[in-house]
Amino acid sequence: METIGIRVRFAPSPTGPLHLGGVRTALYNYLFAKQTNGKFILRIEDTDQNRFVPGAEEYIIKSLQWCGLEFDEDLTKGGPCAPYKQSERSAIYKDYIKILLDKGHAYLAFDTASELEEARNKFSTGHEQFQYGIKTRMLMKNSLSMTTDEVKSRIDRGDRYVVRILIPENQTILFTDLIRGEVNVLSDSLDDKVLFKSDGLPTYHLANVVDDYLMKITHVIRGEEWLPSAPMHLLLYRFFGWEGSMPQFAHLPLILKPDGNGKLSKRDGDRLGFPVFPMEWKDPLANEVSHGYKEDGYLPEAFINMIALLGWNPGTEQEIFSMQELIEAFSIDRINKSGAKYDPAKAKWFNHKYIQLKTDEELFTYLDPVLKANGISADREFVLRAISLVKERVELLPDLWKNTVFFFRAPESYDQNVKQKIWTDATPVIIEEFANLVGNIQQFDNEHLHNIIQEFTASRKIKTGQLMNPLRLLVVGSNQGPGMMDIAVLLGRDIFLERIKKGLRNI
Repeated sequence: METIGIRVRFAPSPTGPLHLGGVRTALYNYLFAKQTNGKFILRIEDTDQNRFVPGAEEYIIKSLQWCGLEFDEDLTKGGPCAPYKQSERSAIYKDYIKILLDKGHAYLAFDTASELEEARNKFSTGHEQFQYGIKTRMLMKNSLSMTTDEVKSRIDRGDRYVVRILIPENQTILFTDLIRGEVNVLSDSLDDKVLFKSDGLPTYHLANVVDDYLMKITHVIRGEEWLPSAPMHLLLYRFFGWEGSMPQFAHLPLILKPDGNGKLSKRDGDRLGFPVFPMEWKDPLANEVSHGYKEDGYLPEAFINMIALLGWNPGTEQEIFSMQELIEAFSIDRINKSGAKYDPAKAKWFNHKYIQLKTDEELFTYLDPVLKANGISADREFVLRAISLVKERVELLPDLWKNTVFFFRAPESYDQNVKQKIWTDATPVIIEEFANLVGNIQQFDNEHLHNIIQEFTASRKIKTGQLMNPLRLLVVGSNQGPGMMDIAVLLGRDIFLERIKKGLRNI
């Protein structure tokens, strides 16, 4: 066998948006390839034309680009195994289905949809569902149960047919999964899956195996849902005589709902208020829009870090990883067998941590367009100082605007719940006296303001909160925001006093 380097692929189907579980599959393939100086390949598996969704292919590619996952070979870059889109490889599969038919490892099946439904009703019991295979194939309408003349007659008159794999009887199919260890399956439990459809296109099973072989894929890292198909794929490698070139398999655990009960779905995200797609998805069929991590204000680095740890354990206490650190630390043998619970709060925690790693200048590039969209033209240094004051409070990028808006706009309303808790009959007099005092000071900075507040509250024999809490309500409109003195100094004395007067008039 020719010695080649590590080659892995991510092979999505354009049947809808990319779930975060799909991104994780792509990420693990990417990390493994980069760590081993291997090749990371994108292949679009679009042979199921009935489930094709317009725009899904473009969405998948844009999402992976946003995540920072670059491919070595794909539809755009090309490569030695082009084309990388299965619908453009249909002629290839016809040659390989003929090999299986000639070797007696596959057969033609003429059963109509109504005949298959009738068989399902007839052979299914309360304990067992109908399976087209060892027990039933000779009772169905196929080239095994019919004479050669009958088959020829059917073909000549244009009857539609599919090609099914012929599963051998009473064989143990054994392989080692890199995550789950030894897996063995009795062939009698498998059904004769369709390999080639009546529309002239292969099913996933045939195209997947043929393409992995032709593209010299060395490791197949994919979701747990494909584990039941692996024994049949191994049989195909054997039937083609490719056992010596067969890739190693690793089937990833599921990403579970936050409560751990079942696979995470879009409905869970809708119900609990978090995205399950990397980017916003506009469904052209259902006319629905699903929000994504990007639009919700997640940084791609934080998103990648979060999903990397959904099922993989670095073996240390480290949680924050750059992409390069993930590449260096990643190993397939530290992927868990059991599913990983998605934690919405932890996802925000990761994003918060990554926002803290951004410079104020970097965060300015996110906030400045929002300011302009709201008709605000502000001095750059002023915006940067506002960002530095609220940065610690920001979990998602839109929080930058929510936490700084009061720096750019005086409040139009005042939180009545806060007012009820902090406002007394004496409050207006206290505020007016303090405002008059501030209006006469020479220097308006943190140090002098702090001293004046201390002297004022001591002379009036009041607690600091009796002054500062009403001031915050008047200046900000709520009890939110960074330190009150920091807000006052950044706004400047004139705006600070103006807001106090306006607030006193309105409350």
